[in-house]
Amino acid sequence: MENLSFLFIPFIGCVLLILLHTYFGVHILERGIIFVDLTLAQFISVGVAASIYFGREGSQFLYTICFAILGALILSFSKKIARIVYIEAFIGVLYIFSFAASILLLDRTPHGLEELKNILNGNILWITGRDLITMFTLYTIIGVFQFVYRKRFFSLSRGEEYSYLWEFLFFLSFALMLVNSIRIAGILQVFSFLIIPALIGKLVTQKPEKIILIGWITGFIASIAGMIVSYRFDISTSSLIVAFLSLTFFIMLAIKIFEEAHRVQ
Repeated sequence: MENLSFLFIPFIGCVLLILLHTYFGVHILERGIIFVDLTLAQFISVGVAASIYFGREGSQFLYTICFAILGALILSFSKKIARIVYIEAFIGVLYIFSFAASILLLDRTPHGLEELKNILNGNILWITGRDLITMFTLYTIIGVFQFVYRKRFFSLSRGEEYSYLWEFLFFLSFALMLVNSIRIAGILQVFSFLIIPALIGKLVTQKPEKIILIGWITGFIASIAGMIVSYRFDISTSSLIVAFLSLTFFIMLAIKIFEEAHRVQ
């Protein structure tokens, strides 16, 4: 039990991640641009790579903020871009560009491969109390902002209205959340927290508030299981959490398919 107490701070970190990421995941699914979060996270990571390449690790936060703002500006045009080219194709190209740029920059640094691994996987087990305070403060500000204007943001996500300013504010708050999330958990875990809990919720209901609640519950359970197994057997924490979430989704999907088939009969 004493050893497991070591997991308390990382678990609280996962809770904070899940609370806000599941909410944004509902928006992403509503917009039908599933990989935009992965792409934006990878785009922000170019800022991390650039700070390392130029020997400015002390200014890494500033670099990532600049790329977050630039990424939000680009994605604010996503609905206009969708009129010209398949939006998922554009997002895919932006992702490949960001990934290639990160590799090109990190390839010229002494520990580039290790840095790339950290960006992808992160290591939430080593989160500190100071990190939690930063996360709580930032996520509270973003969460309150999204809650106050939730009707407008959901209206934008459903395509019921369009405003470039509000599109930018949505993607900016999304990007600022990712700046912190990538540093704490890595791109893979961030993507899984954004998409999989919301997907699981949508298998059960179409009501946003219930989707979020179900996503929270499954995210919490997967995080607990992943961290305990990771700590016991010295396995990558992020990868285990992603695996547990994915398996939960597959099981729920199989149950849903069985129910649909049984209903047809």
